Amino acid sequence: MKLTVKLEDGFIPDKYAKYASQEYRTSNMPTVNFPITISEIPTGTKSLTVSLIDYDAVPVTGFPWIHWLAANLPVDSIPENLSETGLGVSGMNSTWHNVQKGGELPNPKINQAYIGPMPPDKTHDYTLTIFALDTVLDLQNGFFLNELRTKSKNHILAMEILELPARA
Repeated sequence: MKLTVKLEDGFIPDKYAKYASQEYRTSNMPTVNFPITISEIPTGTKSLTVSLIDYDAVPVTGFPWIHWLAANLPVDSIPENLSETGLGVSGMNSTWHNVQKGGELPNPKINQAYIGPMPPDKTHDYTLTIFALDTVLDLQNGFFLNELRTKSKNHILAMEILELPARA
């Protein structure tokens, strides 16, 4: 399986990250994902999953920051602004952690969506992982990463990882 993400000057394009314009934001967070082209998908693939995790966030937050989880996606590509297409199901990103601490009500347009990179201290590398699965997973909107991992077990036909830098 091969993934293609168009970068600008070697970085995730600004419109999908920290410097996104207002039209690409919800509650001042970048919430429009970059498109992903996928080729050489294994025969028998029924769905794709995506995760975008910032492991460089550990020194800042104390844990890897989940920016995006989605499952049961179409088998050929992941379009820009996936959440607006109605395709697949969306998992919880790490913003729910701040909501829990602050006592706010969850907002699915933020907590169950792509939240673009916003590295606070330096350029971070974001780990994009796509799995090709031989099934459609029994997941509902709001699933967590551990549930995605557990339900994907024994259904993975292929996996591909890209490290994508975003500027601070």
